[in-house]
Amino acid sequence: MEKFELDILGCGSATPTTRHNPSSQVLNIRDKLFMIDCGEGTQLQFRRSKLGFGRLNRIFISHLHGDHCFGLIGLISTLALLGRTGELTIHTPPGLEQTLSPEMDYFCKDNPFKVIIEPFSPTKSEVIYEDRSVTVTTIPLNHRIPCAGFLFRERQKNAHLLPNMIRFYNIPIKELKKIKEGADFVTDDGRVIPNAHLTRPSEPARAYAYCSDTAYYEKIIPIIEGVDLLYHEATFADSDRGRAKETGHSTAAQAAEIAKRAGVKKLMLGHFSARYPDNRVLLDEATKIFSNTILANEGLSEKL
Repeated sequence: MEKFELDILGCGSATPTTRHNPSSQVLNIRDKLFMIDCGEGTQLQFRRSKLGFGRLNRIFISHLHGDHCFGLIGLISTLALLGRTGELTIHTPPGLEQTLSPEMDYFCKDNPFKVIIEPFSPTKSEVIYEDRSVTVTTIPLNHRIPCAGFLFRERQKNAHLLPNMIRFYNIPIKELKKIKEGADFVTDDGRVIPNAHLTRPSEPARAYAYCSDTAYYEKIIPIIEGVDLLYHEATFADSDRGRAKETGHSTAAQAAEIAKRAGVKKLMLGHFSARYPDNRVLLDEATKIFSNTILANEGLSEKL
């Protein structure tokens, strides 16, 4: 199967710690790199990951809290130093351009590449990017400021031809594209050969959902239903449920409940509060509800 792989660059929350970097991760889809959030120091984490700056395709910002976007100016500056010339597109809720543009005018006035900012509405679910490999859909979340997650869904590939059946029915080359797309084949004497006799299904399309800062929010369940991997913030343990509600965040148990109700295949917890010296307390709480749960620690590379 072609590459569909998630690399964690940072999984901490707003208060800096020596254990975690602020939020950022990179999704590698068929060797195109899509960055999701860009906290402080992301360019350093990207360098450590050895993913390759030149393959960075687009950046998706969930919301305009500093721990999710303060790293943008540093990353853009680093890309310029490395000689990037191709444009870079940043998908973001409204407001980023007003803060980033003055920084770029001052620190990156001779920037050799164009930075395109494409705002989206964080209040509705809509496709904000698509190409031949993937579609990206926003997931409205429930935080203190406008915030959205992202659903990356691989495009379903065409069926695979069965060479022996193609030869048996002596099917012309010009018909093969239509058969791969699902058409039956009609022989010269009028017999209909069902598509299922000529092809085998391709591998199921994979999907990844990123749910950044949010309180427990059941409205996301229909959007993320059945995904292969769900990243859901788990800032607090259940003992701090009141603090989670007050700040617009989730507990690990609440993240697990969302994963369970959405029928996802695997849950990844992240955005850890600095108050917990050992994040396994969050993992333990989540696995009691949803067993297939992991922690999004820096350096983790998860294949879907």
